[in-house]
Amino acid sequence: MKTLTVSVVTPDGPILEDDYEMLSCKAENGELGILPGHIPLVAPLTINAVRLKRENTEDLLAVNGGFLEVRPDKVTILARSAEKASDIDVERAEHAKERASKLLESNNPNIDVMRAKLALHRAINRIEVAKH
Repeated sequence: MKTLTVSVVTPDGPILEDDYEMLSCKAENGELGILPGHIPLVAPLTINAVRLKRENTEDLLAVNGGFLEVRPDKVTILARSAEKASDIDVERAEHAKERASKLLESNNPNIDVMRAKLALHRAINRIEVAKH
């Protein structure tokens, strides 16, 4: 079966580079499924899981925004941050979720609501990817 090389890079360095049969992710305009030979594309990504499929396995990455660049034989994800499911500290993510939830529930006029919502979304994404 044909494959495409997937490369995931963050400001801290490369996270992953491997060959997969399919990639699916959520861009700001909706869900994308990428197969080998896909037309060139650049799309902004949301905070969500990236699914990487090969044979009968599926790997997940927690990606926190960034950009996806697709070429016929290669996909590059430039992410603000990204973690493999096996690298996620679930306890730390649970604490981050609790902190963000408490901030949002406090109705404190001095908190940055958008920042707290993003922190909550990132924590939930990390927990879901780790538990998949």
